[in-house]
Amino acid sequence: MKRWWPYPLLTAALVAMWLLLTESVALGSILMGGILATVAVWGFAALDPPGGGLKRPRAVFALAALVMADIARSNLAVVKIILNPRKTERVSGFLHIPLDMRAPYGLATLACIITATPGTIWVEYNSANNTILLHILDLVDESTWIDTIKGRYEKRLMEIFE
Repeated sequence: MKRWWPYPLLTAALVAMWLLLTESVALGSILMGGILATVAVWGFAALDPPGGGLKRPRAVFALAALVMADIARSNLAVVKIILNPRKTERVSGFLHIPLDMRAPYGLATLACIITATPGTIWVEYNSANNTILLHILDLVDESTWIDTIKGRYEKRLMEIFE
């Protein structure tokens, strides 16, 4: 069974997504969704993803709520910057942030959080010295940004993944 469907929950989720996208539960849609999901899961399994799981699943909900609030707050800040472009005190720039986290899923999640938050973009991860390079639209205080990334996100992601 593992040979045909190495990740049965992922296969089921992909079939469900296919059915939602096609807005049909006809036999043809179910078969096509099953075939596409199986092929996609085989491709995913061929990548040989690293093992690991959530150490504290409940912390995921707290992190998700925090990220949603930060994204909303960041959206408002970017709107203010865009609607008031005459202020010259705004400085954008690049910032290197040292990380303690090494879990690949934690790093991927951190990249998604940073990229999804308006005003910040994940530019580079240096695995040799475990640092990330970010571009920040409104770089006022570097230490505040470092504390934000390490304290708000990295600490929680380490609880979840390490």
